[in-house]
Amino acid sequence: MSAGLSRRLVLQGAGGLVVGFAFAPAGLAQQAAETPQLGGALPGSLEDAPFLDSWIRVDPKGAVTVFTGKAELGQGIATALQQIAAEELGLSFEAPTIVTADTERTANEGYTAGSHSMQDSGTAIRNAAAQVREILLAEAARQMGAPASQLRLEGGNVLAPDGNRRSYGALAAGLSLHVEAKPESKLTDPAAFRVMGQPLPRIDIPAKVTGGEAYVQDLRLPGMLHGRIVRPPSAGARLTALDMAAAEALPGVVKVVHDGDFLAVVAEQEFQAVKAMRLLAAAAQWQEDATLPDQDRLPEALLALPAQDFPILEQYGATPAAPGRTLEARYSRPYLLHGSIGPSCAVAQQDQDGLLTVWTHTQGVYPDRKAIAEMLGRPPEQVRCIHVQGSGCYGHNGADDAAADAALLAAALPGRPVRVQWMREQEHAWEPYGPAMVAQARATLDEAGRIGDWDYGVWSNTHSMRPGPAGSLLAARHLAKPFPVPAPRPLPQPEGGGDRNAIPLYTLPSARVVHHFLPDMPLRISALRSLGAQMNVFAIESFMDELALAAGADPVEFRLKHLDDPRGRDVIAAAAEAFGWSRGKPAAPGHGRGFAFARYKNLAAYCAVAVEVAVERETGAVRVPRVVAAVDTGQVVNPDGVRNQIEGAVLQSMSWTLYESVGFDRSRITSVDWSTYPILRFDAVPDSVEVRIVDRPGEPFLGCGETGQGPASAALANGIADATGRRLRDLPLTAARIKAAIGV
Repeated sequence: MSAGLSRRLVLQGAGGLVVGFAFAPAGLAQQAAETPQLGGALPGSLEDAPFLDSWIRVDPKGAVTVFTGKAELGQGIATALQQIAAEELGLSFEAPTIVTADTERTANEGYTAGSHSMQDSGTAIRNAAAQVREILLAEAARQMGAPASQLRLEGGNVLAPDGNRRSYGALAAGLSLHVEAKPESKLTDPAAFRVMGQPLPRIDIPAKVTGGEAYVQDLRLPGMLHGRIVRPPSAGARLTALDMAAAEALPGVVKVVHDGDFLAVVAEQEFQAVKAMRLLAAAAQWQEDATLPDQDRLPEALLALPAQDFPILEQYGATPAAPGRTLEARYSRPYLLHGSIGPSCAVAQQDQDGLLTVWTHTQGVYPDRKAIAEMLGRPPEQVRCIHVQGSGCYGHNGADDAAADAALLAAALPGRPVRVQWMREQEHAWEPYGPAMVAQARATLDEAGRIGDWDYGVWSNTHSMRPGPAGSLLAARHLAKPFPVPAPRPLPQPEGGGDRNAIPLYTLPSARVVHHFLPDMPLRISALRSLGAQMNVFAIESFMDELALAAGADPVEFRLKHLDDPRGRDVIAAAAEAFGWSRGKPAAPGHGRGFAFARYKNLAAYCAVAVEVAVERETGAVRVPRVVAAVDTGQVVNPDGVRNQIEGAVLQSMSWTLYESVGFDRSRITSVDWSTYPILRFDAVPDSVEVRIVDRPGEPFLGCGETGQGPASAALANGIADATGRRLRDLPLTAARIKAAIGV
């Protein structure tokens, strides 16, 4: 958990195969978009960090270090990227060391979001490592006077047929990797893989299961102080009176920090800080306003907000659609918490030279650095952000805000590290939520039972209010001279935000899709895993089942009837076959089955999910005996990691679909603990989750971290409809709502 090597120390190391790091332009990570839009002349993130020494280092002793600007969030990305580098460099998996997101050591890859890590960083590292391998081979050929084609790699050495050898370290002594990447190096043939394609154990797991320093919450530095924040009771509340004397007099209290509506305490021991925080909160008086909508009529409240309409698909057939049966339906989801198991945390320290170092579980170290520097009124070079895993993530939770809190307190107490740990009620009340959404669908079936026309609209706030700007941070908004909240903007297609996956992948002769963007944000919102895709796939795939029922068609056959994409068809067929869909509906009373499919963002991984659902009629409780998913994520690096991601998507989506909803009255958030914000518990986990991988050797990485959320939600909803004969369209599908729909 130490800061590790600084860039200055690395640059001072002579003789290694590195002379400097070439970072991407500073503006890259500050885009309003959720993640940098790459895809130019160079593969993946090489386009924006084109020098090889941004990615690979070989020191004089032969140690290989791999650098990525992406963060390990529990998705296993560090393991997969290490596998890629080891494969292309001819090393064992254990040989290279990987360094993840650090503003002094790694390239600027923006946010770790949108299932882009493999596509962007994995592609960059693979091509960079292949070129480094060829550079080493060429130097070995020169030194040994043998053709490079006759040399082979073994354990960090280059061997000639006559037994002559050179270690990577010896070869590195006279080389530099400060050269631009050229994607001309031959990539290892999948048939020859030794490390890629293997289900290797994740490198981040041991510390997590042995009580090691796995998370930023575990980080302890010498002389560390503990900070706690006193948040306002509600958004927009203003501090009108405060008596700090009692809190300041408590044992161990080092400082009370008060700046406008920002209020915090720093103490020697953690519980001293907690006690002072509670005393300070009791001594503060606030003025609140009742500005929140009526939660019981949330869909109507969203539809009543001013909207900016963006048609994202307008496709009309050559001839008008034949008359047929028209169906319409409205779907909705509430605001959702990230529900991080560990409340947000950060540690910051300002040294005597004015350098502020922040250890944070942010998903974007460069954007977070920019926002913190702006808040403190200093150049970004005086702030270093180092990613350390957090206990719970899935999007823009409170990590960046906790980092800002710690930075403010460390700047007020130079020389000593300050740890800020949020309380559970703060995490639930103040993190940015996944936006509430409404979707309306209309379609006409022709006489042959095919969709003749399609009309779909989705109403949603933006899905990213991440840093860059300082105003994205809670602390910066609460200062006496507050930073303005940046204007919300829709995220552009083809990936989109609220309209992510709003365009069906199906072949439709006539279709119109409109994104009704809502600039007004009744609650604080930002990125939650899969952004708008979960809701849009839930709505579209629920509607596809309703259309199939109206057409008297099997739901799987109905989908295949409207789908031309061959890889999509393969995934649907794989899931249906593994599930045994052709055997028909389960015979047990109260049991049903559901199916759903999507390609994440219509350009990433494909996923189909089939579920068996059991509904207890007397209570409305849902049990899921069995789930089968199929996924095509292109070239697979670690099949166990892919299965982990899809299994996690299934469980998380079950929780969203059956239980989760942010509660609030007209002034405050009311779902501030696990009793008021229930999530999936262990006793509700499916009896069986099977994941079939449709491998595509040699195909580009597609990224699968968010491909399963939408199909899993829709398949569950379709299974409940099949089991009960009643269609529920408003999430969450709680036991109470199911019981009411059944009429028990």
